Amino acid sequence: MAGTPLTELNRPLGQDRAGPSGKPWSRWLATGAAACVGTVILGLLLMVAIHRDPHGGEPVAIASIEKRVAPASTTLSGPDPSPTAHGPASAAQLEDSAGVTVVRAGEDAPGAIVITVPDAAGAIRLAPAPDNRLVERSRYGLLPKLGPDGAAPAKIYARPLGAEPATKPAGRIALLIGGLGISQSGTADAIAKLPGPVSLAFAPYGNELERTVQRARGEGHEVFLQLPMEPFDYPDNDPGPHTLLTGPKAQDNIDKLHWSLGRFTGYVGIVNFLGGRLTSDEVALSPILREFAGRGLMVVDDGSSPRSLLAGAATRAQIPAVKVDRVIDAVARADAIDKELAALETLARDQGVVVAAASALPVSIERISRWAQSLEARKIALVPVSAARGFRNPKTTGSVSTGSLSAGSQR
Repeated sequence: MAGTPLTELNRPLGQDRAGPSGKPWSRWLATGAAACVGTVILGLLLMVAIHRDPHGGEPVAIASIEKRVAPASTTLSGPDPSPTAHGPASAAQLEDSAGVTVVRAGEDAPGAIVITVPDAAGAIRLAPAPDNRLVERSRYGLLPKLGPDGAAPAKIYARPLGAEPATKPAGRIALLIGGLGISQSGTADAIAKLPGPVSLAFAPYGNELERTVQRARGEGHEVFLQLPMEPFDYPDNDPGPHTLLTGPKAQDNIDKLHWSLGRFTGYVGIVNFLGGRLTSDEVALSPILREFAGRGLMVVDDGSSPRSLLAGAATRAQIPAVKVDRVIDAVARADAIDKELAALETLARDQGVVVAAASALPVSIERISRWAQSLEARKIALVPVSAARGFRNPKTTGSVSTGSLSAGSQR
């Protein structure tokens, strides 16, 4: 093989390659440049691998956000909210144009924004409850009290009368529906079907009373708390737990009273449930009345007992009080209720105002709802119970009719 001439088949590969040309420094320079370019490319690849672009290469603009505190706002009113030459419409103007009331976080609803949308223009709205000025905390919940400025639940939580009608009514009727909060269907019907001026009284025994009461107030009904009181035939006739009693057990009445007062908020005052014996016992009644006076509550005597001292004693103690003139559904028949409602109109024309009571029976709600629709045509106005005192004729203030209830129905 040593003497064999090399051919294209047996010549070692690369042996005929031309040697490098040029000066050595130029080769070093080219090699260095290639190394630098490779290093740059490798660095870019590493940067892309470590810091991926979340925007996928899309153009990005960065804008600073400045936090500003929104101005406090309660019930808003103002001019046309459309933009003007002075600049864009303010938040208050926009809220006003939408017909809403906004309470912002940090005011009366910490940690939340509450928007109340009126049902219709000119609708009567009740004050929000609970008002922090008018409550005190207890082991039974929030109890009503007089505010430091003298504000009283009897006034703050009452339904406003609104504007006087163009034609003066021939008479006014204040109607109180009791026994609410126990039957969910009956309570819902009363709230939805009865006109706003009809006052509603809630027993302290129902479930979700706070929510139900606030729904009633949202529909324009002022509310009262029914207090169970000892009747003459107790315990055969038992109003329920935490009943206020006479005799030796009367020493527990204030604690029992606080339990009932703490069941919900936003009520104008109290109305007795039964209580013929208690309301005729001035010794047992006095400390209870002192509680009512100190808490700024109104008192309604349901008119069930002719021996009751409740309304008279409350008035002497300078507590706003009124006594029911007639109970319209003592006989729970449609024809009997219709007859009582007609009698109310006659009394209203004679006395100026009459206070009536009924229970939340389906037949009572149905007949009252139907009757109320035609009252305006007969020039009779419905007013809340809290306003009845203001329309009393001085000549008839002392005379109270118990309507269908007789002396034998003392409770």
